[in-house]
Amino acid sequence: MKITIIQDIIHWADKQANLNKTQKQLETLAEKTDLVVLPEMFTTGFCTDRPDLAEDMQGNTAKTLKRWAADFGFAIAGSFIATENGNLYNRGFFVYPNGEVVTADKRHLFSMGSEDEFFTAGNKKLTVSYMGFNIRLLICYDVRFPVWSRNANNEYDLLIYVANFPQSRISSWDILTPARAVENQTYVCAVNCIGTDGNNIQYNGHSAIFDYKGNKIAVAPDNETSIITTEISKESLFNNYFKSRGGKGKIVIAKLISSPENIKIQEEEISGYKWIKKEEIEKYLTLQNQIESARKIFEEFKDYF
Repeated sequence: MKITIIQDIIHWADKQANLNKTQKQLETLAEKTDLVVLPEMFTTGFCTDRPDLAEDMQGNTAKTLKRWAADFGFAIAGSFIATENGNLYNRGFFVYPNGEVVTADKRHLFSMGSEDEFFTAGNKKLTVSYMGFNIRLLICYDVRFPVWSRNANNEYDLLIYVANFPQSRISSWDILTPARAVENQTYVCAVNCIGTDGNNIQYNGHSAIFDYKGNKIAVAPDNETSIITTEISKESLFNNYFKSRGGKGKIVIAKLISSPENIKIQEEEISGYKWIKKEEIEKYLTLQNQIESARKIFEEFKDYF
């Protein structure tokens, strides 16, 4: 799956200017990527005391996101200021190319920015399935709370953080984002903004995509508007997962993923892999036709498990 991160200045409290700018950027990506990730509050900047900027899910921002996803043929993730039942939310969103929208609200509100004075904290996690990946989206300050991002039972393969993370604390961002990748054995996509906001807070970016070992596989230059695309591999993630649990099971998985129609495996290759459980194989093989292939393998070699 190809992921694109957009690191840019956010025009303070100017929704239309930000929508216009973002549309021009997305137009250049049509048919070139599968998922675009925008910063936190991409239409306004970190305006915590401006309830007049909030929109419901029938508002212009939500409608525009749906239109973009459909017109350009990729999914879009980020957050904006939302209102629902009289409350304000820092609302994370994932918009599919077919127009379906899944949302969840920021859990940990940033008191130093008075976010907790105006916004209501979310109480659910956003996890979606897209192009064979399970994806979780969290927002900015959520990165400081590892329990909230814990990949229990390997529920996701890609963890996205969208942020307005200040330059004054960027060292924490640089430490925590790869740490989340390592501890959860997952890809992490971390998107921040740049520039100076209406409260004179400075942002310098440090947006990046990390692999499951915490290595940077895509990096946006500091303090520069950047649109960067990279590709992540489910096969590579599978291989790492099983290697970390013994090292031998990766051969079975790699063969299956590389050639799902060719499921014949020599008995001497598989006889030493009794630690692999059937439910584990079926849980992590989510690509088309591979669940059935896994079942056939276990039917043929069930005596070895």
